[in-house]
Amino acid sequence: MSTAGAPEDAAPEGQGPGGQEPEGGVYEWYRRGLDLLGNGDPAAAATLLSRAAEAEPGSRSVREALARAQYDAGRYAEAVDTFGELAAHDPTDDYAQFGLGLAASRAGDLRLAAEHLALAVALRPDLPHYTRALRGVRARRGAGPGEA
Repeated sequence: MSTAGAPEDAAPEGQGPGGQEPEGGVYEWYRRGLDLLGNGDPAAAATLLSRAAEAEPGSRSVREALARAQYDAGRYAEAVDTFGELAAHDPTDDYAQFGLGLAASRAGDLRLAAEHLALAVALRPDLPHYTRALRGVRARRGAGPGEA
């Protein structure tokens, strides 16, 4: 039974009719993905942004938004992979290092988390949330302040 005003073949958010490619181009997918992420629907955002990333694999902005959506959707292993790609491409990207560290922490890899959070802190010592995240991971690992 369909809901009034909703066609029976309506596609889930982030997909076109029948599960096909969403309407518009990559930029529109990116903008809609950011809107979905901002409106509290990270799973739909990740679906749409993964389409955009497939179409534009070299776009750092799309990959960063995808990694954020994956993280917010609780898809931590996927976020580790996506943030890892960003960090590998530009090791001086403090946000990619930070995101990789947070995602690794949530995925349970505290060694990897500490390593990348320490890099983020080294790159941007002025950001207190980076330092807090690193301290938290180190405390969970039972390491002293001089260890990673």
